[in-house]
Amino acid sequence: MGRRFVAERRYDRFYRAAQEEGLRSRAAFKLGHLAGRFPIFHRGDRVLDLGAAPGGWSVVARQTLGRSGAVVAVDPRPIEPIPGVMVVRGRVGDVTLPSRLGPEPFDVVLSDMSPRISGAYSTDHARSVALVRDAFGLAREVLAPGGTMVVKVFDGDLLDELEKELETSFDKVVRTKPPASRERSSELYLLAFKFHRSRPADRAPA
Repeated sequence: MGRRFVAERRYDRFYRAAQEEGLRSRAAFKLGHLAGRFPIFHRGDRVLDLGAAPGGWSVVARQTLGRSGAVVAVDPRPIEPIPGVMVVRGRVGDVTLPSRLGPEPFDVVLSDMSPRISGAYSTDHARSVALVRDAFGLAREVLAPGGTMVVKVFDGDLLDELEKELETSFDKVVRTKPPASRERSSELYLLAFKFHRSRPADRAPA
């Protein structure tokens, strides 16, 4: 971790606020903003949080749902227990993961996953798009009709194509950047609403 990053984080108001409020990460403010602006959560929802460690998004989801609903957090890394959250050790893309999440479908799939940063912008962008595609693939297996997906992605030349892919299975896709995202960061969030099975391609006229 570079000295510049450490220094910037020390003066980052969202990082300081997360420390003061005892939150697991500053990322909690990102999801909090998105949930306040868009209809992501509803009472009784089942929420799947991918790449959940250290658990910041799972905590926000659990608090937003109140006593109802359920949250399942997935990550290959350990996560400290969160009251009311089921933790599954696993990696998105593992073919055995869907069967370990239980038989009930999810109403919301969240992904704040980030690739291992190489420092090469095009490489990091492509890796982040690949992670979104992995999350999308899993969502198509476990998301209930009408469900919502929220995913982080790095901006770049593959983004328009990625949005078109999501639009094959969702009625609406929104691109946004919450205030808690650092200004110089290329991260964006895609919010996809009203999940449905992919529409068949139009047939060519006979």
